[in-house]
Amino acid sequence: MKGTLVTDDVLVRTEGHAARIVLNRPRALNALTHAMVGAIDAALTAAESDPSIETVVLSGAGERGLCAGGDIRAIHDDAKAGGGASAAFWRDEYRLNARIARFPKPYVALMDGIVMGGGVGLSAHGALRVVTERSRVAMPETTIGFVPDVGGTYLLSRTPGLLGTHLALTGAAVGAVDAQLCGLADHFVPSERLPDLQADLARLPAPEALARWTRPAPEGELAEAREWIDACYAADTVEEILERLLDSGVPAAKQAAVTLQSKSPTSLKVTLEAVRRAGESSSLEEVLVQEFRVSRAAVTMPDLVEGVRAQVIDKDRSPKWAPADLASVTEADVERFFAPVHEELTF
Repeated sequence: MKGTLVTDDVLVRTEGHAARIVLNRPRALNALTHAMVGAIDAALTAAESDPSIETVVLSGAGERGLCAGGDIRAIHDDAKAGGGASAAFWRDEYRLNARIARFPKPYVALMDGIVMGGGVGLSAHGALRVVTERSRVAMPETTIGFVPDVGGTYLLSRTPGLLGTHLALTGAAVGAVDAQLCGLADHFVPSERLPDLQADLARLPAPEALARWTRPAPEGELAEAREWIDACYAADTVEEILERLLDSGVPAAKQAAVTLQSKSPTSLKVTLEAVRRAGESSSLEEVLVQEFRVSRAAVTMPDLVEGVRAQVIDKDRSPKWAPADLASVTEADVERFFAPVHEELTF
């Protein structure tokens, strides 16, 4: 792998014995497109076969973050048109997520700034995940009438206690320490030291380079919240979770309940079921197959189009969910999201 490969939205270059992959849509917070998925996959193929490359380093252009997720405007438009392009995108994206998790060389993700949705899929499955004091890591899909994907339900089902269920349902963003606590990140490096780390990654083995710049992270919030989170989210249904949150007497729990009440009722119920099923699955690939089914169903439902409209297009923050309340979302409604699809995801 020699020289520099430039595409519109992904930059790939060699620095010493490191392959640098830079997401390059800073004005869109490096939102991920289908073409970008293909470019990243091609870069990994080149890095894997090049004996001079020892480490792959993923980062995002600009000052705001690694990646805000998939290009949801494109998904919104495609959902209105039938959803075929989104299915093709997810097929390749989820395969890329699995490849990152199994990549044979050290894969270092610099999770500085905003890392959400598809950005988590590109980073949190990597072998070495670096957060900074600026990191805000989240799977906020229920806000737009969608369900956590890109292996997010796999990751969130494996957090200590029920922290992942809380994050999946509320879409709450976490900082560095809490990302580490939840198994979404490994190392804390101050953002001002990232250039030094990247320089060392070009010349040193990745673990040695990280050891030079890793520091203790600032204090988090979730460890102290474990008691009420574990107690409330152990309830069988979303309705019961809400009741426990409201009755707990803990201000943060009440705020979580208020947050849940603003989300798509269908997304909440499907997300709870998805995380619980993911927790019983044996592999990331098995969960990605499940998520592919769920995503394929979600793109045919009204809440995804409405959620993106309210949050991203019109920005009125007043989605009209259908159904509008939890009681109207039946078990059959939830089950249809998990039904097999034509042309299942394969690896």
